[in-house]
Amino acid sequence: MQARMKKPHTETILYYVECPTPKTAKDAKDFLERMGCKVSDSVDAREVFPDRSAGTLLAGARYREDLTQVELSSLSGIPRRHISEMENNKRPIGKTNARKLAKALNMDYRTLL
Repeated sequence: MQARMKKPHTETILYYVECPTPKTAKDAKDFLERMGCKVSDSVDAREVFPDRSAGTLLAGARYREDLTQVELSSLSGIPRRHISEMENNKRPIGKTNARKLAKALNMDYRTLL
């Protein structure tokens, strides 16, 4: 048996919104700009990744380029398992791998060291 409430129930309004899923980061940026949002092309990495570990920067750069670990693996020639371990800071990136990854991610390799 339900007990009486001291306050009456408030009216709840629910909205169901369905938005198209963007395929790329550019599609998402275009959509946000059409909605009136201000979208910046460059953000200081220290704001987004405060710990600035090499693995976090690698994962962020991969996300920025809209790549999966498998796609990055095929572009860089580094096994996917190694990329996963690097992103989780379980494997050092090293200078040779940093150069390969940087080329695939369109960035300076020194960022990953």
